[in-house]
Amino acid sequence: MKKQRICIVGDGLSGLMATLALNKLEGLEVHLISRKNKHSKDRRTTAISTSNYDFFNEVINKFNKKLFWPSKKIDLFYETKNQKMNFLNFNEDSENLMYVFENDKIKEFLIKEIKKKKIKTFQKNIYELKDLDGYDMKILCLGRSSKIYQSIVNKRSLNKDYKEIAITGYVKHNLKNLSNAQYFLKDGPLAILPFSKNNFSFVWSVDKDLFKKNFNLVVKSKICEVLKIKKIQISNQKSYPLMLNLKRTYYKNDALILGEGLHTVHPVAGQGFNLVLRDIKKLQEILKYYTGLGMSLKSSSALADFTSSRKSENIITGIGIDLTHNFFKQNKLLDPFKETILKNISKNNTLKKISKFISNQGLSI
Repeated sequence: MKKQRICIVGDGLSGLMATLALNKLEGLEVHLISRKNKHSKDRRTTAISTSNYDFFNEVINKFNKKLFWPSKKIDLFYETKNQKMNFLNFNEDSENLMYVFENDKIKEFLIKEIKKKKIKTFQKNIYELKDLDGYDMKILCLGRSSKIYQSIVNKRSLNKDYKEIAITGYVKHNLKNLSNAQYFLKDGPLAILPFSKNNFSFVWSVDKDLFKKNFNLVVKSKICEVLKIKKIQISNQKSYPLMLNLKRTYYKNDALILGEGLHTVHPVAGQGFNLVLRDIKKLQEILKYYTGLGMSLKSSSALADFTSSRKSENIITGIGIDLTHNFFKQNKLLDPFKETILKNISKNNTLKKISKFISNQGLSI
């Protein structure tokens, strides 16, 4: 039987993982299409849950575990007038809670895997869907603002401009036993993500208008203050605007939006790429089912099934992250009550178990 052809458009983390995951299915010929003359580097880190780490292991035959930095401990802090209160912590002796990797290194590894498997790759600038005629399914991993999506989306997306920027960078240090942590500071949430013994990355989300001068100095002093160290060296520092965008239309005919173009969420909970990986895993399961039946993907309800199975979780998670972010923002009316609420949370073991499960598995049962 002739193989059905699928194209993945976009060679970011989403596109590369989708390419390798769908290439494992029998009856499919997968092509990867990337932009011409694109050489930008992604000097950031990403945290994934244990279940998504296992998915990486399933997709890639020879898995390079050294690229992932495991963590058995996660601490959450809230800044009060007098202290940074550790209101919730997850600490495991026998299992890892999450893994952190450097985006560039993982992308390089995935590209090598695609070459090893001899998956066809093309460099071509795609301007409209008809540029992809001839494929049985088109999967678009083009980031959050591609104009091509306009020809697919027929319902208004859920949008919100946070009027904030995320400042990211790498820090070299000599601290002992530094663990993953999220600090809910008055200026905005600060995440600390170790990715090797003496290096961590940070993501600090702040109002756009917070810094007018001495931008780098403010970032350095804040991290030193939080971690109680005197000096640090920051490299690869960048910033980008933050917004919420949750698509309500996922596909049209045989074209599907995947990745950040489907859901862009605030980084405060570290769930962005975790949602993407759960999407890819579900898409792999659905296409395996239909190709196993010998059905034509064009005439199947595969993309409708994918939408119905993933849209609710993606929207609920995105809105939940937004509510969490709003809760921790400074508010003169709510601030006096937050400390009491958070102290009660730290004593609630059931809530702790639920939070751990959702962070790892998502909302899907």
